[in-house]
Amino acid sequence: MSSNPAMTIGQLAGAAGVHVETIRYYQRRQLLPLPARPLGGIRRYSGTDLARLRFIKAAQRLGFTLEEVNQLLQLEDGTGCAQAQTLGQQRLQEIRQRIVDLQQMEKALATMLAACNQRTSTHQTAVRCPLIEALQQAENTDEA
Repeated sequence: MSSNPAMTIGQLAGAAGVHVETIRYYQRRQLLPLPARPLGGIRRYSGTDLARLRFIKAAQRLGFTLEEVNQLLQLEDGTGCAQAQTLGQQRLQEIRQRIVDLQQMEKALATMLAACNQRTSTHQTAVRCPLIEALQQAENTDEA
């Protein structure tokens, strides 16, 4: 990509598929540089800025926090590949743990809903809903 300034902030936002305020936020967080404003003119952004913005969004889609994205950006010169790999391995482990947690949640919810379906199919309406009852019991357990 060309590094010649050519885009306004609105054009940059459109090209990256983000809002202008997202760009400003990234600038405040020092993830994206703020280009100089020429006298009487408007700031212009380059293809390099667009590539950096796309990098930030791609890293976020992989679950990296903005602090981690900042660390990755500081390692982009290629000398910190081992550090980047460590960050990636940590992210992968967190994702795998989240998958395990989600599978447990799915199983618990499916079990509760199966109890609801069984109760509904046998027309047992005088008894409380198993899903609501289980959630209330969980809430009482959390408060103890």
